[in-house]
Amino acid sequence: MASLAQTPDSSDQQVFAPRGALTIGRAGSVSRELDAFPDPLTIDLSRVERMDTVGAYLVHRAVRDRGARVTGGSQDFNDLLEQVAEADHPARTVPEKEGGAVAELGAWTIESGRTLKGLVAFFGATLIGFAGLIRRPRRFRLNAVIQRFDVVGVRALGIIGLMSFLIGVVIGQQGAVQLQQFGAEVYTVNLIGRITVRELGPLMTAIMVAGRSGSAFAAQIGTMKITEEVDAMRTIGVSPIEALVIPRLIAAIAMMPLLCFWAMLASIVGGGLFCWAGLDIPPLTYVRLIADVVPATDLWVGLIKAPVFGFIIALAGCFQGMLVANDAEQVGLKTTAAVVQSIFLVIVLDAIFAIFFSSIGWI
Repeated sequence: MASLAQTPDSSDQQVFAPRGALTIGRAGSVSRELDAFPDPLTIDLSRVERMDTVGAYLVHRAVRDRGARVTGGSQDFNDLLEQVAEADHPARTVPEKEGGAVAELGAWTIESGRTLKGLVAFFGATLIGFAGLIRRPRRFRLNAVIQRFDVVGVRALGIIGLMSFLIGVVIGQQGAVQLQQFGAEVYTVNLIGRITVRELGPLMTAIMVAGRSGSAFAAQIGTMKITEEVDAMRTIGVSPIEALVIPRLIAAIAMMPLLCFWAMLASIVGGGLFCWAGLDIPPLTYVRLIADVVPATDLWVGLIKAPVFGFIIALAGCFQGMLVANDAEQVGLKTTAAVVQSIFLVIVLDAIFAIFFSSIGWI
């Protein structure tokens, strides 16, 4: 163990004479000893056997800040002290520019453009993967698709059915409260039927699938990226698009219309129970009114939108999962981004669909 010796000089100066190793392992104790020495100070290195850059910096700091004098050092020690002194200069820092709301809006716009560009490129890669499967159908993984049917569709029936049932009840209750002011509470059936079949059924189902399955897609693929399973697939000649992305896309596209129809039925049942209990409309009358007031075009509008929403949700989830880098924190960030991106795109598409169907007369 290296020890320190403090000896008085013949003059008024105090002599700090470390002995043994002046290295990082002794940095704490040496620093405290130096701070305790009064000025003027002389550092005698004649008894030092080893010195690294940390020890040299402690000596240099005493010279720089306190005007200490260094004696007894070998040529190697002196060269090291000179190198430390040359490297000791303040780092130039560039202050962060604060551009305000305009700069933040610009940065968000640029980032959104890059994300959209990446999503379009990923969509192109997916189309190429589909074309490859058409040319070589033996590479199609039917078992993976069936497993995704279970995850995306069957296991989501409970939560989507419950959510849709409660939404039907809420729409009926709120609509009845407003319509009763005009003595038109019978039109609550019209409100429940049209809004759940045409809009809320597909939209709320898409939001639930985005939060449940879209996030799962991003987390699963992101974890596989971290564990280098995706790289291993490429190494053995298996396309990650064909093995991971396409089965999830097919499952989401196929299951969304079924889940959407299930959500429509659950909402209508929930609204019917409220009408029966709150408005004294018998179930048979309610069913007949629903059949009269809900046109077939509303059903087709909902079922046409559903697979498109499923495709967007699966595409965004897989895209964000593929963006995960070698960092566990990225899994959470990309999973959140997948859900936000999916819901945003679904709402935008829903608005586009509304304008389109209105323009062709499906009102």
